[in-house]
Order: sequence, then C-alpha cells, then structure tokens
Amino acid sequence: MHWKLMDTSLPPEPKLIFLGAPHSSIWDFVVAWLYVRAFDRKPRVMIKKEFFFWPLGNLLRSVGAIPVDRKNAVGVTRQVINALEESENFILCIAPEGTRKPVKRWKTGFHTIARATGVPVYLGYFDWGRMEIGHGPRFECTDNAMDDLRAIQRFYKEKGVQGKHPGCLAYLDD
Repeated sequence: MHWKLMDTSLPPEPKLIFLGAPHSSIWDFVVAWLYVRAFDRKPRVMIKKEFFFWPLGNLLRSVGAIPVDRKNAVGVTRQVINALEESENFILCIAPEGTRKPVKRWKTGFHTIARATGVPVYLGYFDWGRMEIGHGPRFECTDNAMDDLRAIQRFYKEKGVQGKHPGCLAYLDD
C-alpha cells in the first residue's frame, strides 16, 4: 500500500492555506505533513493544546504544530493570523471539519484567516480509497463564508474523496 502523489509541485505562494479533507483519522496529519515536506516546505497544523505536554509538545512544535485552545475560537483565529503575518513562509494545513469525527457543519476559521490576511486557499485532499494525495485549484474566498463552504464541499463531493474511516465526511446540502 503506497500513496500516489498527484502533483509535481506545490503552489508557488510563500504563504497559503491548504484545506485537507476528509479528516477522519490521526493518520491524515502524517500523510498531509509528508506531502508538504516532499516539496521541501514546512507545513503548519493546529493541534489541541492538550497534546502539548512534555516531551510530546516539543516534538509537535518541531514539526510545525501550533497549540490551540478549541474553547476559544476567536483567540485561535487571531493567533494564526498573527503567526501568518509575522512569517515569510507559512503553509497552514487545516481540516475544515475541525475534528476527526463526523460533523454536520464545517468550521469557517480558515475562511476568516484567508480573508483577514489575503492568503490564498487551496483545496487539498487525501483520498484513502484511491490512495491519492494532492491539491485542487486555488479557491478565491468571497465575503459569503457559507456560499464558499458549499462550493468547497461541492469540489470534494464531485472528486469523490474517501476518508480512512468512510462516513465521516458530511456536507451542508446532504
């Protein structure tokens, strides 16, 4: 079992947001991290702060993890915006579902971050059914987060991506 890399390069922008869907397993982090590292770039991911205990916290920070307090969504968004603005190179890999469990509604923090910073959003995917990883087109966020979310979900639905644990990908229009 091996993954097929669907791209020969990452988008050229030094700062960008990669959405990663579907997110149904902790292994999605590993696959996405290796994908970005394969192009000699350093991915950044948000991980709940409870995982940042010694010695795991040091390891997580070294691979680009950002500790977040999921109870304070506004604080998380502000923290990531600040980190993006202070960096010359920043690839934020984020799962719009916000968790590995099935959810009815995707989170829009990535949208807020993209609109606040002007950083482009790319639609990344890891398809466990076909064992493919890659990215789709650059997505231009508008001022309507819900319409954008529907368009993004339509991309993933039409692509037919499958999570490691099928059934975890929920769409607004289902």
